[in-house]
Amino acid sequence: MNHLLAINWSNVGLQVGQLLLALSILIILHEFGHYITARWFKCRVEKFFLFFDPWFALVKKKVKDTVYGIGWLPLGGYVKIAGMIDESMDTEAMKQPPKEWEFRSKPAWQRLIIMLAGITMNVLTAFVIYAFVLMIWGDKKIPANSLKYGVHVVDSTLYQIGIRNGDKIIAINGKAVNDYEKMFREVILADNITVERNGQSLNLKLPVDLLGRLIENRKKDVSFFLEPRIPVMAMFVPDTTNAFKAGLRKNDRIIGINSDTVEFYDQLKNDLQELKGDTVDLHVIRDESEISFKAPVDTEGKLGFIPYGYGNYIQMDSLGWLKLNVKKYGFFEAFPAGVKKTGDELSYYLAQFKKIINPRTGGYKGVGGFKAIGSIFPKYEWDWESFWRITAFLSIILAFMNLLPIPALDGGHVLFTLYEIVSGRKPSEKFLEYAQIAGMVILLALMLYANGNDWFGWGK
Repeated sequence: MNHLLAINWSNVGLQVGQLLLALSILIILHEFGHYITARWFKCRVEKFFLFFDPWFALVKKKVKDTVYGIGWLPLGGYVKIAGMIDESMDTEAMKQPPKEWEFRSKPAWQRLIIMLAGITMNVLTAFVIYAFVLMIWGDKKIPANSLKYGVHVVDSTLYQIGIRNGDKIIAINGKAVNDYEKMFREVILADNITVERNGQSLNLKLPVDLLGRLIENRKKDVSFFLEPRIPVMAMFVPDTTNAFKAGLRKNDRIIGINSDTVEFYDQLKNDLQELKGDTVDLHVIRDESEISFKAPVDTEGKLGFIPYGYGNYIQMDSLGWLKLNVKKYGFFEAFPAGVKKTGDELSYYLAQFKKIINPRTGGYKGVGGFKAIGSIFPKYEWDWESFWRITAFLSIILAFMNLLPIPALDGGHVLFTLYEIVSGRKPSEKFLEYAQIAGMVILLALMLYANGNDWFGWGK
């Protein structure tokens, strides 16, 4: 038991490490956008911090007019530009006459550029990351109709609306599905889905609250609502497991358990859940011969082996269970492809955001904080391809969220500056102070809700 706990904590530690590195990269680049443009327009930058530093900083060093440092509270970062009402709420400095090096002394168009620079930097970061990912690892697509054995319906919600194990998903909203992984995001945004079952096409209507219902089940530890259906063939059987001691070996194909015939891995899992702690008769094919032996099932309903292809698309492709198409891009073609990829991901996030804020969909139940973000990183090994793909998507999210017209976010400052440009009247500093306080309260409330939803399911 202690060994299992150690493994779980090491998995958590791996995800936390990836999350902190990704956020650190994105925060530094976002704040650098503000920093460099402020410098260009001759503004004095008093502080440049990764993470927040209330009461004390882990590291700090003053170079000329700027204090650079790392705070202890990993909720973001900031640059403190002289003469700007920000989260520091340095109202005393604002009572003094404006200085030529202060933010408030600069023309509105310069202030607008400074405030948009962080968002711009995050969009550029996503574009550059995607370009290099496409160069190094390529664009990977799995045509949904290439799944030899169809899908395994993990989530009961999809089973309730009519999808069955072995179905092939051939269209969503009438459009062919040429990318299995994108299918997940398309399903939650769709109105209907077309499946092929026993050679016939069936059109299934999706409920408007599908996203909320999927989220409810995900909180019950359902990670994915669909998986490729795979046969049961042992790839790795650790010699310390009861399955190995009972006689299970690599390349054994399990065909039955007790009196039940087993053809696919999902069937085996379902049977084992009903036999926790029991000893079963296991029937396997080894070297074209059928053999049987007794094997104990642990209290979690597992035999203790890893099957071929489980979560490994490259291996499934080599076994002929699906088709993985990989297109790598050269240096010059990768950059326009990176721009398109960034645009596609931003469009998807906007569509998802609309679903989340629509009460009818129940999407608000899935709003999460740091735990939810960390959970999307790989937990068993450090995978650089996944890390950079996730980091690029987080950069897009950071850009979009910062553009929201909430005081205390870049979007709030942009809104007030645009008002000044259009009307010719600058909001009073007292108004900006109150707006900043209101914005900080709103952000704190949203952060508490998101992280509370992570841990306590407040959105349920």
